[in-house]
Amino acid sequence: MFPFNVYLLAIVSAFVVAFGSLPLWEKFCMRFGLMDDPGHRKIHDRSIPLAGGLAVMTGIFVPTVLASILLLIQGHLENFAVLNPNSAFLLMHGLGRRHTELGGILIGALGMLILGILDDRHELKPAIKFVGQFLIALAVAACGVRITLFVPNPIFHYVITILWMLTVINAFNFMDNMNGLCAGLGAISSWNFAMIAAGDGQYLVTIVAFLTFGALAGFLPYNFPNARAFLGDSGSHLVGYLLSVLAILPHFYTVRHPRHWAVLIPLLVLAIPLVDMIQVVLVRWRLGKPFYHGDTNHLSHRFVQFGFTKSRAVEVLWLASALIASLALLLD
Repeated sequence: MFPFNVYLLAIVSAFVVAFGSLPLWEKFCMRFGLMDDPGHRKIHDRSIPLAGGLAVMTGIFVPTVLASILLLIQGHLENFAVLNPNSAFLLMHGLGRRHTELGGILIGALGMLILGILDDRHELKPAIKFVGQFLIALAVAACGVRITLFVPNPIFHYVITILWMLTVINAFNFMDNMNGLCAGLGAISSWNFAMIAAGDGQYLVTIVAFLTFGALAGFLPYNFPNARAFLGDSGSHLVGYLLSVLAILPHFYTVRHPRHWAVLIPLLVLAIPLVDMIQVVLVRWRLGKPFYHGDTNHLSHRFVQFGFTKSRAVEVLWLASALIASLALLLD
């Protein structure tokens, strides 16, 4: 059994770094014009820094780099021990086996963040943004992060992986329409992926998921219920990307846990963003509008139309996501 204190350290370190770095990123955004200005369908009456994605990325990247350095030092110095020898051995062994995948995931996260920053700053055309998403997804798949569905065909693996990643990335991008909604759903989903992976002893996947959870939890106090900072396209792209990867990394069907409904697990964990995207695209298609044009037909907007406050609508969707994801744990 992998020690729980390592998982706790991943959560706490990501939370502290994301929470502590956001004020610094706010100043950076103000200086370089990464701001969400009032107007159009915006409900805020002042410019808000688009610092969320930068803080979340920092919350994941800094603990990962520091932990890697400490592990390398511990491996070369007999009298230097941060982790117990067994934990350090397991981590080094796992990193040795999956370093290409993990490196590709981090580089892909950085690429998705940069793509989103460019979109925040220059409002990229949808086609350019789509090409950027596609190339990053292709690169990550080439690093070994692939869906197989037990089909022995590499071309199928690449196609289904890229389609999945593009779908989830844009689903979370669509969900970034009310304070706390996208980040909260991302935190709930990453927590559930972490619990599923931990129950199967997949400790590296669990750590990545808990880092994601901790970083998003560190950002949420700045974003909900009243927003001092937004995710922006940089943050929503990053969150969607991370969740698309976390849905691929765990081995849902294993000899130890032969889950016959394994394919349903990531669909249940990510049910709310996926259902929201499907119904919004269908509504826009029926109205003859491009699917990428924003509107107020999201699930969150429908709850507000029913009389909920915006904060309560977000909380209801959080609860729905947690309850549906709990079904995935029952399939364990």
